Amino acid sequence: MSHNPNLPSEHHESPEGTWWVWKVFIILLVVTTVEVALGIIKPEPLLVGVLGTSLLNVIFIVLTLVKAIYIVAEFMHLKYELVNLKWTIALPAIILIPYLTFVLLVEGGYMNVLP
Repeated sequence: MSHNPNLPSEHHESPEGTWWVWKVFIILLVVTTVEVALGIIKPEPLLVGVLGTSLLNVIFIVLTLVKAIYIVAEFMHLKYELVNLKWTIALPAIILIPYLTFVLLVEGGYMNVLP
């Protein structure tokens, strides 16, 4: 039985060695450092209101989601899977996370819990 290169395979290429772990570490370190620096400095132009919170909080949410997606792609090896599997996992998150974030930010203001 010969292998057809056009058909999907059960095996996929995944990174070997430890270089990729250090690359992931450095990328996540840079994004986290930006988040911490923004949290400490709190630039005045980023404190304007957007969706019931500040633009700075929206930036924190986006950067956290970027880190989460990157972690899933690297450590769960999702980036090496077939496109259909990627979309099966990503599409619900793409729809659900912005919706839940919107509900939290907009509806949370009715209880006067958020500043």
